[in-house]
Order: sequence, then structure tokens, then C-alpha cells
Amino acid sequence: MPKAADGYENAMTKPKILLTRPWPEAAETWISERYDVTVNRTGQPLSRDELKAAMLAYDGLCPTVTDKLDAEILGQPGARVKVIANFGVGFEHIDLQAATSAGIVVANTPDVLTDATADIALLLMLMTSRRGAEGERQVRAHGWKGWGTTHMLGQSLQGKTLGLFGFGRIAQAVARRASLALSMKIAYASRSRVAPDIEAELGATYVESLDELAAMSDVLSMHCPGGAATRHLVNARLLGLMKPTAILINTARGSVVHEAELAQALRDNVIWAAGLDVYEKEPVVHPDLLGLDNAVLLPHLGSATIETRNEMGMRAATNIDAFFRGEAPRDRIA
Repeated sequence: MPKAADGYENAMTKPKILLTRPWPEAAETWISERYDVTVNRTGQPLSRDELKAAMLAYDGLCPTVTDKLDAEILGQPGARVKVIANFGVGFEHIDLQAATSAGIVVANTPDVLTDATADIALLLMLMTSRRGAEGERQVRAHGWKGWGTTHMLGQSLQGKTLGLFGFGRIAQAVARRASLALSMKIAYASRSRVAPDIEAELGATYVESLDELAAMSDVLSMHCPGGAATRHLVNARLLGLMKPTAILINTARGSVVHEAELAQALRDNVIWAAGLDVYEKEPVVHPDLLGLDNAVLLPHLGSATIETRNEMGMRAATNIDAFFRGEAPRDRIA
């Protein structure tokens, strides 16, 4: 038996681990060789009743953003789970206080999805500014009548101002790409100002508020956590502060954007376009957004590369491993 499961001398007593979604092959194989692993292969999120049952039946749980682990689920009497290794960096779906009260260790997978998510933000910026999704749909629908001097004119991002709300690892990676590839000017607002050397490297200007950032930005990209404090930060009022040529990008959390009010702003040309990779009620997208040509809608692809998802699985697996060695997981958050 590998040292990872000290205290469990044979295969019959390996810690029982539940993966609430299938993992990429390499990471799933690695953890399955070390633990008694069950995988939910239905393609559907587990129900509340299934999550409650899992808390009683397994020693470790590896959830994703689609698994809502609230106080009732985490705090039920007789819960067996003692470690939660989240497959993802965001943890708003886990009640950390309830987990701590229940004696459950929680970890996530930071760092490894920075570049993949930053790439998606840049992709959305280019698709919205150059009307890429709209043009692709036109070709597939046999609506393209040939090249024209004024056909589907978009706008250049060269030299424009990219405003980033939140300035952590992903936002800084977006800033680096936009600055180097598109010569964009960088501005940001955040709970705390970054070190002067980071501002200097990225040519980033700090502003005091989201309102100020929205008003000055040609592209406003959201990079803040989810939760009550940031719910519907992007609403009709904020959108009204933006330039009519401005673009909104959201690769953070769906709850940050009031989708109905965004759809109305796009219909009324309050802003130029929006590119979204996350939604408040995934996989449901607000119906008012679906028919808008100036809304680019991706199915939560932020971390969806083979390399990144394997790294996420391995990071979660090694957090599990550390726990069962009696060590603090590298990425412990509770």
C-alpha cells in the first residue's frame, strides 16, 4: 500500500474517495491506483440527496463548481468525509465555515488554470470586438454574400484601455497578453493595490473604484470572486457608466453579472458587446441573451484544455494524498 494511505494496510481498507465528475485519464488513473475511488459518470451534477449520502459513505470528496456544499450537507450527523479536495480554484459553492465546524479540511487547485482562463478572456475580447461569433453564424447559415467594404465592421483593440476588476493571477495574465499582443493600456481596480514592480511591469494604472474603471475602459473584464459581496455588480447602473463602444468580458463568476439587465443594455446599444464564459444559473443562460448578435456566449471553457484539467486533477489528488499522510494539503483553504 503506498505511503499515501498509511493506516490502511490493504486494498479493502483504502480510503474511499468520490469524484463527482470524471477526471482526465492521467489524473484519474493516478488517484485510482492509490485509493478506493468511485466516479460519477452520469454527466449530471449530484443531487442534494446524493451529496448527503456521499458525506456518509466516503472518506474524501472531490467536488466541482456544480456541487453546492452548504451547511446542511456538510454538517449532517454521522458525516464520514474529512477532506474535500475541490477540482477548481473557485470555492464559493462550499460553505467553508460549515466545513471547519464539521472538522473537514478543504483544498482547491490554484495557479494551474491561470493561463488557460486568461486565454479565454483574450479570445472573448477578440470575438466581441471583431464580431467573430456573429460572422461564423452568418457563414454557416449561408447568409454571407461575399466581401464588402462595410460588411460586418468591428473595432480594433490596439491602444485601447483594458480595465480589470480584480487583479490577481488571472487578471495579470490577461493584462500581460493584452499589453504585449494588442498594445492595450492597462487599468485596474482591486481590494488592494499590487506592488509597484508589478504595476511597472504591466504598465498598469490603479483606480479607486469599479465605477471609475467602467467609465474609462474600452474593455471591462471581471476577475473578482463570487458570493454575496459581488453579486450583480454589473447591472444597468454600471453599464450606463460605460462607453457606448465598450465591451464587457466575464470569465470570473456568473453571479457577478445581472444577465437580464445586461441583455437589455446590449439590445439598447448601451454598450457595444459582451463576452461571457460563466453564468449565474449554469448551464441555463438567460433567454434574453441567446438571440443577441452582440453577445458572445461560451460554455464555461475557462480551464478547458487537456493540460490544465489534468493539472487540476493532479493538484486535487495530491491534496488528498497529503491529507492521508497526516500533512496539511498544499492548497488548504479551510
